[in-house]
Amino acid sequence: MKQIALILVALVTFTLPARAEVPIQEVTSENGHTAWLVEEPALPFTALEIRFRGGTVLDRPGKRGSVNLMMGLLEEGADDLDAQGFAEVREALAASYGFDAGEDTIGISAQFLTENRDEAVALLHKALTAPRFDVTAIDRVRGQILSHLSSRATDPNSIVGDAFDAAAYGDHPYGSYDGGTVESVTALTREDILNAYKDTLALDRIYVAAVGDITAEQLGPILDRLFDGLPQTGAALPDRVEFGLPGGTTVVPFDTPQSVALFGHDGIKREDPDFFAAYVVNTVLGGPSSISRLMNEVREERGLTYGIGSYLVPAEWTESVLGQFSSQNAVIGEAIDVVRDEWAKIASEGITQEELTAAQTYLTGSYPLRFDGNANIANIMVAMQLEGLPIDYIATRNDQVMAVTLDEANRVASELYHPDTLHFVVVGQPDGVVSN
Repeated sequence: MKQIALILVALVTFTLPARAEVPIQEVTSENGHTAWLVEEPALPFTALEIRFRGGTVLDRPGKRGSVNLMMGLLEEGADDLDAQGFAEVREALAASYGFDAGEDTIGISAQFLTENRDEAVALLHKALTAPRFDVTAIDRVRGQILSHLSSRATDPNSIVGDAFDAAAYGDHPYGSYDGGTVESVTALTREDILNAYKDTLALDRIYVAAVGDITAEQLGPILDRLFDGLPQTGAALPDRVEFGLPGGTTVVPFDTPQSVALFGHDGIKREDPDFFAAYVVNTVLGGPSSISRLMNEVREERGLTYGIGSYLVPAEWTESVLGQFSSQNAVIGEAIDVVRDEWAKIASEGITQEELTAAQTYLTGSYPLRFDGNANIANIMVAMQLEGLPIDYIATRNDQVMAVTLDEANRVASELYHPDTLHFVVVGQPDGVVSN
């Protein structure tokens, strides 16, 4: 068993050639299930990634944390196997499964050896279509989640994120932590978990990618076996929500020598034609330290923080531009002023040709490094499907980055960044910083 496990570790870390061109096939099964596939027969191993659109946003009213708890139980017994029996069969197959609850999707990952493919798929089929949700398993996983929630209550980074989301999105699911609260998770019943399962795992919202030692002819029947028994439709997806915070500052008092700041405003949709220009410009503003204006001005020039960055967040039902840093209470007010100045500067003056070239060089050079294993490639492919990107996106992505001109970048900078609506939520005891 130990030898098989070591072989599996080697296969998980197997790397395809570092390139930004991956030969993707679209596979459609006899029952109409679609998947994207990259055949890589060099090693007898396959990585499978499955996503269901609509994740923890599908928690029913008053049942926050139910989807997260449900996903934590899918590997805790299925069909004729209790939690221990399921684990023993999985280990005997040297298979690996992952069940993740995200805001916009729930994700299932599987990695298995070619020689055990059929058995590994059959075991995953049980988890997806016949989870047991035993009371003992519910209590055990619930206890783990409650411990995590208790830790979050004293973590400034968690507190600032929760406060920011609540202020920005209100009653929308984006406005609360998707793991729930101690109170909501404690109150969840087995019926609530069954409802979360029925609401989310449905065929009308499924996306699949596979990479490894498997052909298109083999993958189609696997999809049909794997998804046999899942319902056709799930719960209705949520409505869009606009970013609801005006410009200003909110202070959340917390006894700590170092304050944490989360800042941002509304952003840009992933499908917007200007997205690549926005992506390049934001790399200049808050990307890697060798390029980032924020890192240079806040950390290098003034020593006000150890790290700071900004990032585009084109979520499924809203979009924002966010950033975060922490500073000593005595100087965080100065750091906030510097961030506001840089936000205003990039909006009014844009970026230089040197900055544009540096950002494009970084983004195109680092892109092939993402393809460093079967599982990572499968993750990228399933994300492409969710975002509605074409199947040749990997081959054309760098060309789109390089096509951004200075005039285009600066026009988008002036349209994307709004210093007047930039809002900071600060958790700590910041000197001279008050809520307004």
